[in-house]
Amino acid sequence: TLIVGGLRAGNDKIMDEESKNFIRHHWQEVNKASGQPFNFNFFERDDFIYDTEPACRACVTVRGIKPEATLNYLELLHRSFYANNQDITDTSVLASLAVSLGIDAEHFTTVFQSDEARAATFDDFQVARNLGVTGFPTIVAVDKPADEGGDSQFAYLSVGYRPFEALEPVLEEWIAA
Repeated sequence: TLIVGGLRAGNDKIMDEESKNFIRHHWQEVNKASGQPFNFNFFERDDFIYDTEPACRACVTVRGIKPEATLNYLELLHRSFYANNQDITDTSVLASLAVSLGIDAEHFTTVFQSDEARAATFDDFQVARNLGVTGFPTIVAVDKPADEGGDSQFAYLSVGYRPFEALEPVLEEWIAA
């Protein structure tokens, strides 16, 4: 299950040159490490507030409506924002991405704007904090869900970006254990 962590959730400050330079540097590092494309025209925006809560809430919304589409939606969000320079704080952009996965725009928007979606999103943030997540992405495997009795056991398979070639043996070892 995808749990969103809220990298910059709730930010209400317009990006200044210092924050743009800080984020640009991180994007360049991610691009170098992963080869993922970035559209650096993003930094030409004026008055942009980099708040990740709407994108996180959109993932939670899709997870509730069509769980099997959640990871595809996350991939669409990333491509739309980082490579295509779309504003994923805009509800209409988020809804159009959901439509591309077969979700009705009006239904998505209604659920997305609900108090329940906001609460579920903040519940995810709390789960991530409780797990000690400090870097994104983080892959946490659950050995035994709490609802099966007893305490859950967690394995941190990756904290921060790792290429699949480096992650694959870790996954195989965890699965075999």
